[in-house]
Amino acid sequence: QLQLVESGGGLVQPGGSLRLSCAATGSNPDTYAIGWFRQAPGKEREGISCISSSGGRVYYSDSVKGRFTISRDKSKNTVYLQMNSLKPEDTAVYTCATDLSGCLSRPSMGDFGSWGQGIQVTVSS
Repeated sequence: QLQLVESGGGLVQPGGSLRLSCAATGSNPDTYAIGWFRQAPGKEREGISCISSSGGRVYYSDSVKGRFTISRDKSKNTVYLQMNSLKPEDTAVYTCATDLSGCLSRPSMGDFGSWGQGIQVTVSS
């Protein structure tokens, strides 16, 4: 069982960038695939990205592909989500979670196991 803690959220103007971090503690965190999902007000949760335990396989939803980049630093047990060219529609609570599928395909909510507490990202001028 992993414990996940997100950081790096906040308010940013349209076109700006943020980098979210997901720090993992617990047993063998580097053996887990990790994913990110988000939930905007009044909308369903959306899986947006995942990365395999090795870091060699990544996937993105169509809504963020080309703008977001997921990566991991095993020495820090941390997964990052670099978000560029942010749009107002990216405003949501972002949550990292273990990806029980091993990030074999685009993430869906059914793939996620242990969740972090979530962090707010607001894109607004």
